[in-house]
Amino acid sequence: MTEKTTPSFNVDIHMAGDINAAALIIQRYAAETGLCVTLMPQSFIYTGGREEGFRVGFINYPRFPKEPGDIVARATDLARNLIVGLGQHSYSIVTPLETTWYSRRPDDAISTSGGDREV
Repeated sequence: MTEKTTPSFNVDIHMAGDINAAALIIQRYAAETGLCVTLMPQSFIYTGGREEGFRVGFINYPRFPKEPGDIVARATDLARNLIVGLGQHSYSIVTPLETTWYSRRPDDAISTSGGDREV
């Protein structure tokens, strides 16, 4: 039996949208780039509404270890494919160190200081 260990580093993409369509995009991306991730459904509940979406999970897999920056870069690249492919407006990438929110909404470039909506 073989045992390998690597420093832990998890990255999650959080996005609203159709999880089945997301799975197809992720499968195509994985086939093209070599990737293994988890895909979980999740609900975004916020002031005034609710949306269904998903979480894509990355780990530092000991069989093919990567530097944290490389894992974040892969998550960011996949998220950019997902946001376009699903026609979404925003997503978040969560690491153990920080959470970064990305938006394609023109109004968000003007002001990001109001409201409670996180999707």
